Formats: sequence, C-alpha cells, structure tokens
Amino acid sequence: MASSNTLAISPRKLRSDLYSYSYQDGSSTPLVISVLSSLIERTLARNERISRSYGGFGKTRVFDCLEIPDMTIQSYLERIFRYTKAGPSVYVVAYVYIDRFCQSNQGFRISLTNVHRLLITTIMVASKYVEDM
Repeated sequence: MASSNTLAISPRKLRSDLYSYSYQDGSSTPLVISVLSSLIERTLARNERISRSYGGFGKTRVFDCLEIPDMTIQSYLERIFRYTKAGPSVYVVAYVYIDRFCQSNQGFRISLTNVHRLLITTIMVASKYVEDM
C-alpha cells in the first residue's frame, strides 16, 4: 500500500510545519498529515508482507472492524483535520501513541482492518493531551 509518490521530507521542513502550520503545494492540509500517512502506509505494507509470509495475524483484535473502510489513510487524516482543526502537534503525538501501543502489545500489528480506528482513537487522546486546557 506504499504510495507511489512517496515524499522525501527533511526534518527541518517537518519542524517548520509543526511550528508554523506550513502547508504543502498550496494545500490547506499541514505537511505533517502527509508524513504521518506515509509512515502508516509503509507500516501497513510491511505488515502485509509479514502476514503473507507467516499466514496472517491470527485472531481478531480490539480495533479490528469487519469491513475495510473505503478511504485512504491520507484522505482519512485530511478529513479528521478538516473537521477537528487539531494542530499538527496532535498528529505527531498520535503517532507516538501508536508506536508505544504497538511496542507494548507485541502481538498487535497495524492492518487495513484496524488502522482507521487506531488513528481516530490516538488522535482523540492526543488532542485531549495537547490542546485541552
């Protein structure tokens, strides 16, 4: 599921995006959303290869849904941004939460059946942590 137009983004550009809400190519979406989408898509592709090699992930997990949503990760993140207006730092913290969750639950793998629920949950928790007074 890796994007064919993978972006090469420098840490300086990402840092600039986090602090100044810079936008990519005249878009109204912060660059950090494209970066997060790319990271998640790479993880999905890697996990898909692992799944094919070892015969799947086994039983259904807590975040799994029955049907795979018909929306790309990029579109999903853009939609969340458009309706929540959560700042770019929320998406960085959400990625940290996803990483920590996966590290603390060794049997859990991000897949097409759980990625959307995992994203909305971590973005909501990150938003509460970063933006609530």
